[in-house]
Formats: sequence, C-alpha cells, structure tokens
Amino acid sequence: MTAANWDAELALLRESGARLDPGLSPTELAAAERHYGFRFPPDLRALLSAALPVGDFPDWRSIGSPELDGMLRWPLEGIQFDIEHSGFWWPTWGPRPVTLEEAFAVAEREIAAAPLLIPVYSHRYLPAEPCESGNPVMSVYQTDIIYYGRDLRVYVANEFGVRRDCTDDDTVRSVRFWSDLIAAGGAPAA
Repeated sequence: MTAANWDAELALLRESGARLDPGLSPTELAAAERHYGFRFPPDLRALLSAALPVGDFPDWRSIGSPELDGMLRWPLEGIQFDIEHSGFWWPTWGPRPVTLEEAFAVAEREIAAAPLLIPVYSHRYLPAEPCESGNPVMSVYQTDIIYYGRDLRVYVANEFGVRRDCTDDDTVRSVRFWSDLIAAGGAPAA
C-alpha cells in the first residue's frame, strides 16, 4: 500500500479544514515504533507517510511529548475512571480487588496485555494488532467504546466526509479484548 493510494482520504481531511504537514519519513516512523514499542499497521503507515495531519491528531514528530503520551494512556485512564466512578470491572480479570489501587494495577496489567490502541484523531484509535491493514477504528471514551469505521479508509470517510458505513459484526475485524468490550457495551460492573 503506497502513500499515493490515500489521495481521496487526504482530500477529505483538507476539505474538513485539517492542516496536513509533509508525511513521516521511514526513519520517523521507525523512531515512533521503537519508542512506543509497536508497529504501525500498513494502512496507517501509508497514510502517515503521505501526510501528517495536524491539530487534534497525534503528532508523531513529538515523540515523548506529554500530549502524545497522554493520547496513548487515554484508553487505560478512561477504564480506570470507570472502575473508580462507575463500578466497572471486566469479568475475565477475576474478582475485583478490595482497594482501588489494586484494581487499577490489575486493569493496567490487563490493558497492557491487550492490543495497543494507536491514536488516530481525538479519541479515535486503531489497534496495533494484528499488524495488518483493515483493523477497525474505535471511538474510545472511558468504557464507552464503539466502532467508528470498519477500517481506516471508512473511518476517514465517516469522520470527515458524508458517507456512513455499516459496522455490523460480519464486516468488522475482531480485535482481542476491545471487540469483547464493545460487544458487551462496556457494561460489566463488579
């Protein structure tokens, strides 16, 4: 998948008012992957090679910045918020610990074992696993997690264009842990 294949999506981004900086070089992509310990799936790699959207998008040129690090921590912090304030507890994590500190530690360990969610825009995320094109884009706000596009192309059209897709279970790639959480509606509580 080459960067040129993203012309339609980049046009939608421009039309929506997004500023596009020059795309990331292979060296810049590798530096982000090395620093954060994941690989960009091929479709996201191709898009970021074509252009780097600026604004509410992650700035992959600012590796280690509080903003980028915060975007990467957002899914865990949202789940921890719901553990504290909404009684959320995922059943496969075992019995809920007595203390909030212990519950947070279990959640952190379990989320670290789940596929990493790569920030795409605001609170929209693309799973790093499998490291293949076609992963769904998810809207992540605490445990209120939904599919926002069955893949990156459909997501860009949904977020910045007028087209909407059908994200039923038959057309969306299942992603370990996150798809189960979506299917449950984020609802399980202790």
